[in-house]
Amino acid sequence: MLKRVIPLVILSASGLILILSYFSPITESLSETVVSWFNILAGVAFVLGAGNLLAVNLEKISSRRPGWAYAAITLVSFCVMLIAGLVKWGAVPNADHPNVHLAGSQDSTQAAYGWAYEYVLSPLTATMFGLLAFYVASAAFRAFRAKNFEAILLLGTAFIILLVQIALGAMLTDWIPANSAFAFLRAESIKAIVTETFQTAGMRAIMIGIALGTAATSLRLILGIDRAALAKD
Repeated sequence: MLKRVIPLVILSASGLILILSYFSPITESLSETVVSWFNILAGVAFVLGAGNLLAVNLEKISSRRPGWAYAAITLVSFCVMLIAGLVKWGAVPNADHPNVHLAGSQDSTQAAYGWAYEYVLSPLTATMFGLLAFYVASAAFRAFRAKNFEAILLLGTAFIILLVQIALGAMLTDWIPANSAFAFLRAESIKAIVTETFQTAGMRAIMIGIALGTAATSLRLILGIDRAALAKD
């Protein structure tokens, strides 16, 4: 019973303190303490996540399940970056503490950690997103089929944006005077109308929906209605 009650009390109290800190300066110091607790728990969660990563991938390698070679690459990469980050090979000395090696910065490519991030992780990320472009194009081709009214709107909007983005779109509308009554038909005007009016309205609606959903979920947790994350008796 205590395994469920105590975490629920801590969760509710922390949530209420963080909410009240926006309205009352009295709870501001308490909110800073709660945030510090969160940072500590986040650090512990990273350790648990690393342990879970090792356990899952080691089990996959030992059982030779499909994809075990990728699991091995994941473990090797994890260990190399972890050691490079902890040891701080090649870290740039800190101006305030030049004799303390661990106080140095790893952001520069002179450090092993920064070099791996800049010349290994960044190119791999760019390559992955470059390959995803082909999948996005394939999905867009399947989605842009005018089967219903919503698909027609999607297809029409995409066609307009793609057209005004290229030089052909500008050439087709350059003959319209910029100071005339039909200036809204120029490519740059159409693009501004779609992106700054319709797209902005849609994005704001989505963000409002996300905010309401987040608030509802937070209230369910604070009031103890949603107990899925708590320990079971």
